[in-house]
Amino acid sequence: MTKIVAIASSPSHPSRSYAVLEEAQKLLKAQGAELEILLVRDLPAEDLLHARFDSAAINAATAQVTDADAVIISTPVYKAAYTGILKAFLDLLPQKALVGKPILPIATGGTLAHLLAIDYALNPVLGVLGATHILQGVYLVDSQFQRLETGGIELNDPELQTRFHSALTELTHAVPARVPTTV
Repeated sequence: MTKIVAIASSPSHPSRSYAVLEEAQKLLKAQGAELEILLVRDLPAEDLLHARFDSAAINAATAQVTDADAVIISTPVYKAAYTGILKAFLDLLPQKALVGKPILPIATGGTLAHLLAIDYALNPVLGVLGATHILQGVYLVDSQFQRLETGGIELNDPELQTRFHSALTELTHAVPARVPTTV
């Protein structure tokens, strides 16, 4: 089964960007993929802020990312960029943590004014971490969806729904086939 890790980088919980990942989790499960959601906000703040590479919690989170077949990065956009908590976590990943993995960036924001935050703020950092297959990101404006109390989202925009579903399908198709190991 394809193992996908989603890095949820909202400092608050519940959040709209987390709800988007809950929806992705449902859709990916229907495609036969497993999505684990890694809540960066639950990592020890001191370990993130002081760049403690020897932290057990940081090492476990790093292993989740490096062991994944694909990665989704979900972030709200603040001041035209991804969250600081995401930057702190990305700084602790090994230099080539994303090599060979398809990456799907997803961002949520209040207006279309921050639409390019994925391309101009997030993607360059992902490239430094070895990502060479960064899929076209999905940007969701808050007015285009509703967070459901039961988890997930309801999309109000049919075009966005198509883009979101297509991006998840493209992600699963971009995962390299696993070569069976013989014992």
